[in-house]
Amino acid sequence: MLKKFMVARFIPNSLKRNKMRLISEINDSVKYITEANGKDLYIEGVFLQADLKNKNGRFYPGKIMDKEVARYTKEYIDKKRAFGELGHPEGPTINLERVSHMITSLTKEGSNYIGKAKVSDTPHGNIVKSLIKEGAQLGVSSRGMGSLKANKKGIQEVQDDFYLATAADIVADPSAPDAFVNGIMEGKEWVWANGAIQEVEIAKYKKIIKKASKDRLTSLEASIFEDFVSKL
Repeated sequence: MLKKFMVARFIPNSLKRNKMRLISEINDSVKYITEANGKDLYIEGVFLQADLKNKNGRFYPGKIMDKEVARYTKEYIDKKRAFGELGHPEGPTINLERVSHMITSLTKEGSNYIGKAKVSDTPHGNIVKSLIKEGAQLGVSSRGMGSLKANKKGIQEVQDDFYLATAADIVADPSAPDAFVNGIMEGKEWVWANGAIQEVEIAKYKKIIKKASKDRLTSLEASIFEDFVSKL
């Protein structure tokens, strides 16, 4: 009810946004490759999967994944803008200060999308290199935005508004339990705002509205709307 109330009463048509969830998928099978020059280090493995129920209990239709991988390749990989971070960021945007690698390719093989990424000579990239040198086993975690809807089999299926933020972050605990991943990455709602992605504090607004008296509701609507717009 709150979502409908927020859109219908607080936000004019020009400011309506599509609400999406932040979706993270972990893959723990990657290998390390050192190029012939002995300097460039790459990671390679399964970055994305489609047409099957993955370990996080979600299903990505092949047509949706194909379309989004094609867009991501054209707009990011081909333009050398496909960055990933070290660690498990809680938001969908790329923080350049934390970039550790650049995705250089995504190739479909069956239901899998095999990715390759060059580890960068950045502070976080050098941490990755040191960890690999010490024998650490690392994994990758994709980040995307999209709606989820249960299909006929009760599986959470990603809808056609899916947007891939990054094909791979480098993570230290690729076997993290599903509950941990869901709690960290899916506990917040996000909206498109003129091409940017912003967090919406729905729970806070709901709490304020529930406590408000009818006499204060009109003035409260204006103040909440102002607070909401300030975050866009």
